[in-house]
Formats: sequence, structure tokens, C-alpha cells
Amino acid sequence: METTGRTLEAIDAEIARTKEALANVKGSETEVYARIVGYYRSVRNWNKGKRDEYNHRKMFVYDNKNAAETVMDKKAAAPVAHTAEANENTKSAFTPARYELFARATCPNCPPVKEYMANVIIPGTMIDVDSEEGFAKASELGVFAAPTVIVYDANDCECARAHSVSELAAIFEPVAAVC
Repeated sequence: METTGRTLEAIDAEIARTKEALANVKGSETEVYARIVGYYRSVRNWNKGKRDEYNHRKMFVYDNKNAAETVMDKKAAAPVAHTAEANENTKSAFTPARYELFARATCPNCPPVKEYMANVIIPGTMIDVDSEEGFAKASELGVFAAPTVIVYDANDCECARAHSVSELAAIFEPVAAVC
């Protein structure tokens, strides 16, 4: 067993100092509001199940300094389509070559998107944003929600993003009609 070099008396003294510091904390309790089932409510008033769900949520930090780089395609330096409306303008201009699906195990909207992408004939990768590597990749690409599907063309340039089956259908069904 490895020892840290601290004695029991030193640990007890540290605990006493910490308790004293906590007793002298000034201020008031912070009320936290978050969205639950379509509306905002104090987290303190949530039931146990919803509080556990809240504790599993990942908070994304928006880095304003890199915003332009995140929204722009790094290879082509052209704006990236992020919505179905933007995809309307680009869907006939590219041939999808591969995709990346960013999803979470606890995401209620991910299963239909996973099922849709399983039936798409192009190769793809599913990235779990609950893992450290997946979260880092999502942050790097500016992915703020799960599910998110990023579609790439043959030049490995990002062509479109989708978050639902209807947005995916707007991207892939016209391409299938052309092919």
C-alpha cells in the first residue's frame, strides 16, 4: 500500500480547516433553471429521475474566438450547410462519400437517426459523444447537439449537417433520385 506521507493528525487538521472555511461562506444558494419536457423549471423541484438525467447531461462551451473557423469548412473555406434549408441549395452539388454520426447512449432522438443511417449505402462512423475522444471530436467540429450527422463528399469536405430523419431525407433522397 502506497503512503502519501500525511499523518492522521495532518488529515484531521485539514478537515477541521475545511469545515471552518465552509462555515464562513457568505452568499445565498443559486437557483438553477433548466429545460425539462418543453419548459424551464427550477432543477431543485425536479423529481429524482429527471435530476439524475440532468446530472448526465454534457454542457458544451461556445468558443467565440474560434466561431468563424468552426462554422467554415476548413478545407474549402466555404460556408457549411447546417440546416435542411441550406442543404436544399447544396444537395445536388455534391455526391456523399461518407458520414459521421454523433450520438449519445441516453439520447431519445438518436435511435431513429441511427436506423436511417444504417440503411444509407455510403460508409459511415458512429461517434459516441459520451466518450472523451468523441466529445473532443464533437467540440472540434462544432457539434452542439446529438444526434448530428455530418456528410462529407469525395474530397473529404463537409457538405451538409442534419439532426433528424426529415433533414437526412432532404439530403439523401434527392441524391438517390439523381443516381
